[in-house]
Amino acid sequence: MKIFGRDAPGFDAACFGRIFNARRPRERVPAAVLEAESEQDVIDGVRLARERGWQVSVRAGGHSWAGWSVRDDALLIDLGAMREMEWDGEVATARPAVRGGTELAPFLAGYDRMFTGGHCESVGIGGFLLQGGQGWNSRRLGWGCENVLAVDVVTADGELVRADATQNADLYWAVRGAGPGFFGVVTRFHLRTDPLTPMWHDTRIFRFDDLEPLLEFMHDVLPRLDLAVEPVIAATRLRTGDVELLLHTTLVADSAEAADALLVPLDEVPVAAVEQVRGPTTLAEENTAQALQSPEGHRYCADSQWTDAPAAELAPLLRSLWSELPTRHSFSIWYGWAPARELPDMAFSLEANVYLAAYAIWSDPEEDERHRAWVHGHFARLSDEVGRGLYIGDSDFSRRPDRFMAETNLQRLAELRAARDPDGVFVPYLGL
Repeated sequence: MKIFGRDAPGFDAACFGRIFNARRPRERVPAAVLEAESEQDVIDGVRLARERGWQVSVRAGGHSWAGWSVRDDALLIDLGAMREMEWDGEVATARPAVRGGTELAPFLAGYDRMFTGGHCESVGIGGFLLQGGQGWNSRRLGWGCENVLAVDVVTADGELVRADATQNADLYWAVRGAGPGFFGVVTRFHLRTDPLTPMWHDTRIFRFDDLEPLLEFMHDVLPRLDLAVEPVIAATRLRTGDVELLLHTTLVADSAEAADALLVPLDEVPVAAVEQVRGPTTLAEENTAQALQSPEGHRYCADSQWTDAPAAELAPLLRSLWSELPTRHSFSIWYGWAPARELPDMAFSLEANVYLAAYAIWSDPEEDERHRAWVHGHFARLSDEVGRGLYIGDSDFSRRPDRFMAETNLQRLAELRAARDPDGVFVPYLGL
């Protein structure tokens, strides 16, 4: 265990060095940073914080756009060294800093298994699963948190407990969706996995002028698509510098013939694609493409919104947003979700027909305010006119708080926090 006080050499690197977003929240300063290497380190850290009257914040992968883990006067427990994985023939277990794309996926592939990991390969599974876990094959396999069978948690009392459906069930309910508002430190996830199935893609590029007919078609076809099919429209300037619409559809199927059959409804699209490519793909290839769109070392701002609005109502709002992509790497997505079943009883409780998100990506610190205003201004309008709430993984409550779970669930979460952490050892949501 290493601990860095504010005046200690290495404090700045310990505090900010593992944050993916180069726009780091230096306006907030923790009391100290503890780099944990074991569960005992985490236990000792929570107990130390209690002794000194500090609150506790937690970092797993460092990928939260808002830098959730950096909190004023708190002890930041960094779990970056906790990366072990195990497979016992039925269940996978993984530490919170394990990266879903570069570590968990290839580990499980060695056993011909897969898990619904995040779309960005370097995202740690800790924050990903706590906030819900929207990832590859989630329409078919469910949210990542739905596939969490149990967790090992260090509580506000500094005790290590197992939480699942039969023991400490209140913690198990809360950990699946509470995100950075969870009142404990998860030190291990126990995961349900699925057989590794071949992956395919159908990628079509459309002109931005075709937005309205393309969107109308996608809203019409979405209910007819098999849950194995995941369609995303991305507004992007990356390829040519001009705004284009990339309809990128991924799916799992046992053969090329089966994949083609699942994609037949998309062939009815009424506008001609500028380019089209269809064929096999892999998680590694998809992650590489995502990394090109979302490079390291850049400054980021993200926001999101769920909506059930029809295409005709949504199109002018998206045209306004997408026409203003501010930089070559900035992009925005329409993600066809179409929930087909009731969610289980857990904290995560908010989804809708379509998921919208935008990511401003830039390099110059002098442009921070302009890009943040662009993202959050557009999503405030989306929220007011067509929104159902946001996904906490693509949000920054310090700038634009919004509904992120059902009101009854939020109330229950507050009651559990009061019972499990009456002294407020763990930091609450930033900005709420």
